[in-house]
Amino acid sequence: MPDGQTPADAVQATISESAAIRRLNDAREKIVAQLSQVIVGQTAVIEELLICLFARGHCLLEGVPGLAKTLMISTLAKTLNLSFSRVQFTPDLMPADITGTEILEENRSTGARERRFLEGPLFSNIILADEINRTPPKTQAALLEAMQERQVTVGRVRHPLTDPFFVLATQNPIEQEGTYPLPEAQQDRFMFKVFVNYPSFQEEFEVARRTTALQTDEVKPVLSGKEILELQRTVREVPVSDHIIRYALSLVRQTRVGQTGVPEFVTDQIGWGAGPRAVQFLILGGKARALLRGRTHVTTDDIQALARPVLRHRIVVNFAAQSDGVSPDKIIDRLIASTPTKEDELTSDARFKKIFAS
Repeated sequence: MPDGQTPADAVQATISESAAIRRLNDAREKIVAQLSQVIVGQTAVIEELLICLFARGHCLLEGVPGLAKTLMISTLAKTLNLSFSRVQFTPDLMPADITGTEILEENRSTGARERRFLEGPLFSNIILADEINRTPPKTQAALLEAMQERQVTVGRVRHPLTDPFFVLATQNPIEQEGTYPLPEAQQDRFMFKVFVNYPSFQEEFEVARRTTALQTDEVKPVLSGKEILELQRTVREVPVSDHIIRYALSLVRQTRVGQTGVPEFVTDQIGWGAGPRAVQFLILGGKARALLRGRTHVTTDDIQALARPVLRHRIVVNFAAQSDGVSPDKIIDRLIASTPTKEDELTSDARFKKIFAS
C-alpha cells in the first residue's frame, strides 16, 4: 500500500480500476459484435483500430485490393454515433476540396456581399481517407494541421474541428502508377500503420458465402461521442512505470543512426529512425491495450505487441537493406530480441547505459 493511503482509499482505487476495465471492455464488445455482422476475421486489425480509437490516434491501413479495408472503416464509423465523411483521394483533388473554402454570399436583407466559410468533409468526427496515396503531396499536406492540431486554417482564420476526430486512411501497396508515396512527416501523424493480410481459408469461405447471398444485417451505433471522450480520458489515466517508459525509449532511440549505443545492424540498414511521437504512441497504445486485456498497468509485452504498427512507418531503411529484402518489421523484431525486458538487466547493460546517458 502506498505511503499515506488508507485501506478505504485502496479499496476505492481497486473499484475505480475495475470500473475502468469494465467500461472499456464493454465498449469493445459492443463494437466487435456490430462489426462481426459485416466483417469476417481480421481480429488483429480490428483490435489495433480500437486501440487507436481509444488512444485518440489516427490509423493508416495498407493492403491489396479486396480485403475490405474501406468496408471495415465505414462499418466502424456506423457503430459510433458520430458524423462521418468519406473522401476518395484522386490525383485532381485539391486542398480546398477537403478543408473547405470561403465563398462570397449576398445578404438578401441588406444586399451586401459577405464572406462565408463553406466547410469541407474534414469537419466530421470520422474521416475515411480512401486511397490516400493517390493524391499529390499538396493535398496530402492539407491533412497535417487537421491531424495534429485538430483545426483547419483557411486564409487567416482558424476553424476548430469537432472532437472526437479520427482520420482512418487506406492505401494500396502494389500500384505505383498515379500514386504519390506519403511523406515521412505525413506518415508520422498516424499512430499506427496496420497491414491488412489475406484471410484464412475458412474466413474467405465465410466471406464468399455471405456476400453472394441476400444480406439483412444492419449495423447500429453503440457508442456516442461523449462516451468515446470519457474512454479516451480513462486510457490516459492508466499509470505507467518509469521502467516501461525507459523500455519504450530504448526501442525507439536504437533506430536513430549516429546516436550512441545504436546496434551495428541498425547503422548498416537504417537511413532514418523514429522520432518522439513513436514513444508517445507506444505508451498510449500500451495503456489502451492493457485495459483491453483486463489490466490497469502497462507491461513490456504491450510495448512489444505494438512496436511493429507504431515503428514500421517511422523507420526508413537504406538501399542496402532494400536490396537484401530487409523490411522495417524485421529490424523491429531484431531490436525487440536484443533489448532486455527486465529492469535490472536493461539498466545494467553497458550499451543501454550509453543510450540513457545520451
